[in-house]
Amino acid sequence: MQIIRGLHNLRPRHRGCVATIGNFDGVHLGHKAVFRRLSQQAAEHAVPATVITFEPQPLEFFTPDTAPPRLTRLREKLAALHHCGIERVVVLEFNRKLARMEAHAFVQELLVDGLNVRYLLVGDDFRFGRGRRGDMNLLRETGAAHGFGVENLNTFAVREERVSSTRIREALIRGDLELAEHNLGRPYTIRGRVAHGHKRGRSIGFPTANLDLHRRFSPVHGVFAVKVFGLGDSPRPGVANIGNRPTVQGDDHYLLEAHLFDFDRCIYGAHLEVEFVRQLRDEKRFESFEHLRQQIQHDAAAAREIFGLAAEGTQSAQRTAEDAEGS
Repeated sequence: MQIIRGLHNLRPRHRGCVATIGNFDGVHLGHKAVFRRLSQQAAEHAVPATVITFEPQPLEFFTPDTAPPRLTRLREKLAALHHCGIERVVVLEFNRKLARMEAHAFVQELLVDGLNVRYLLVGDDFRFGRGRRGDMNLLRETGAAHGFGVENLNTFAVREERVSSTRIREALIRGDLELAEHNLGRPYTIRGRVAHGHKRGRSIGFPTANLDLHRRFSPVHGVFAVKVFGLGDSPRPGVANIGNRPTVQGDDHYLLEAHLFDFDRCIYGAHLEVEFVRQLRDEKRFESFEHLRQQIQHDAAAAREIFGLAAEGTQSAQRTAEDAEGS
C-alpha cells in the first residue's frame, strides 16, 4: 500500500484513481462496506482504490481538549486499510492552511489537479472546506464539469442501528465490548511498543509489559481481561490496566500495563496488539501498594477464570510436583 503525505507530495504518476474521503476512525463495518464498493469501482476503471484521510482529525485540530478519543491511531488505521485491500492512502495534514481552504479550491487542487479522480464515494453528510461550505451538490457539479461520477453512500446498519465511530466509542466507554465488536466486525484492540517503566509491578509480584499509547485519551479505561498478540503463534492471556495509574503519586501519564500469565521473558521493544476481552472493573486509587497488590491478585484470578486457566497457586503446585517426579 502506497502512502502519500500531503498535497505537496502528489506527483503526475498519482493522477487517476477512484477515491473516498473521511476520518475512517476504527475502520468499522460501515467503512469496510465503503471500501468494498471502492474496490469494485477501482477495478472497473482500472485505477488504484484510494483513501483520503486527515491527520490530525479535524476535531482534534479545532478543539484538542474536548475532541472525542480515537478508536485507532494513524498507524493502526493504516494497517487496517491495508488489510481491506486499499492500494493508496493520501494523508492530509489538517492544519490552519487546510482549515482555511475554500471548498472549491479543495476540490480543484486535490481531486481534479492532484488526483484526477475518476469516481468519488462520500457519505451524504460529508462537509468540507472553509466553514464546511462544501457539500454533495458542489461535488456533483464539479464531477459533471470534470468527468467524474459522485456516489452518495447509504448508511450501514447493524441490528437496525447505524454503524458509526461515535456509537462504537460510546459502547467502549460504557465497557460494552460486545456491541463494539458487532459494529467493528472484530474485537477492539490497541497496538503499541513495549517500553521501560518504573518496574513497580515487578516489585509487588506482577511484572507488566508497559505500552505507551501515544494518545491523550482512550475510549477504554480500567482493568480488563486481555489477549496479547505478537509474542508467538498464539495470543497470550493476561490482565491489563489502561489509564493514568492514580495510585502512583503525581503520575498522569496515560498508558497500558499488561500482566501476562505464566510468562517470563524480556520483551522490551516488541510491538504488541492487545485485545480487550472483558472489563473487570474501573480504575481507582488505592491507599497503598499493598492494597493495590491485593486487588491485582483478585483481578488476575478473575481473568484466569474467564480464560479457563488454573489459579496461579495451583499451577505452581503442579510445577513443583512435576519437578519432583522428574528428579
